[in-house]
Amino acid sequence: MSGVDYIINGILVLLVLRQIRGSRLDLVNLVLPVVIVGGAAAYFLHSVPTAGNDLVLDLALAGAGAALGFLCALATRVWRGSDGVAMAKAGGIAAFLWVAGIGSRIAFALASSHGAGPAITRFSIAHSITSGDAWVAALVMMALAEVLTRLVTLRLRARRLPRANTGTSTPAFASALG
Repeated sequence: MSGVDYIINGILVLLVLRQIRGSRLDLVNLVLPVVIVGGAAAYFLHSVPTAGNDLVLDLALAGAGAALGFLCALATRVWRGSDGVAMAKAGGIAAFLWVAGIGSRIAFALASSHGAGPAITRFSIAHSITSGDAWVAALVMMALAEVLTRLVTLRLRARRLPRANTGTSTPAFASALG
């Protein structure tokens, strides 16, 4: 892994600190994680191979990411603040799941370049995974699925919260954010 790889993953880990501190479910907190993971995807993802069982690998890791994101969102406290805006605060389980997702991707990257490469190659051949690019694409899709599933689940949970009576009307664009 390069220095840039560590910086990108460090930024993703720092997102968990914002979650633990608690924050408003506003437009910034909707867009920021997507922009960060989108930037990481643009940096890491050069192609999405579709031969052999590459798509199966993509779907399997995206499914794992979605499961982590969903569980992370369920382990996050959601409530309405005094101003009526939905708030979210991740607990220890949510933080653990978030870091486990990032950590598993980092561990795979480190293992692949520090001795596990031949085993990954044998596994790939045995399961018709065509290249290292297929693994990169699948790991990026896992990260995207984790972030997007968490965000959507939190927004859906926030929409189910009772509306607070703040004495002011809610702009249409704000109500779309949950």
